[in-house]
Amino acid sequence: MTARDRSEAGQAFPIYIVMVAGLLFLAFAFFAVGQAAAARNGAQGAADAAALAAAQQARDDLMVPFLQALREPDGLNDFLGGYQYFGAGESEAVRLASRNRSDLTDFYWRQGYWQDRVTAKVRTRYTVGSSVIPSTKNAHATASATAVVEFRCTLKSVPQAPDPGQSESRDEDDGDKGKGDADGTLGPFEFRCDGGQDVTIDLTDKDPVPELGKLIFAVHLTDN
Repeated sequence: MTARDRSEAGQAFPIYIVMVAGLLFLAFAFFAVGQAAAARNGAQGAADAAALAAAQQARDDLMVPFLQALREPDGLNDFLGGYQYFGAGESEAVRLASRNRSDLTDFYWRQGYWQDRVTAKVRTRYTVGSSVIPSTKNAHATASATAVVEFRCTLKSVPQAPDPGQSESRDEDDGDKGKGDADGTLGPFEFRCDGGQDVTIDLTDKDPVPELGKLIFAVHLTDN
């Protein structure tokens, strides 16, 4: 090797070191991005689980006031338009967020006719982790999710309360469908639900339809 060759090799070596260092930095930077994405995905999963759990719990709690509303004149419309959830399902949202190593930071309901929305916001208990980006060491991921509780049926016919003056013979002739008992209780309510499924609710039945809440109200995630 001539002196010139050795000189050129010596000049190329620092360039090689800089290139290797740059490639290593890029590799660590991509790793940091991956860490951040993993933390973000974990937070989003926790938020989704929290919002769905809250909506499902709220749906289960709806059945008592829903059945009570059917006993009132125009009670169904009043119920769908004005039922107040307040903090319904919040304890379930906290529990599901905790199971996903996150904390619930905000929780609220937005109400509408036939469809109500609950939003859960969470913050991970873990951080993104150490990386070439200094700020990630103590950074926590955050995310929010919204779930819907949606009335999925329409009332096929409105049953009428019986005339208290009706005779027993008149009741026997007319039959029971759409009528009530002597105490004025409305007769069966017939609903047509999504998918063409028919659901009949008899307020006098001591054995309600199994999982009635899931038939009447749908729960699913939606955009914020």
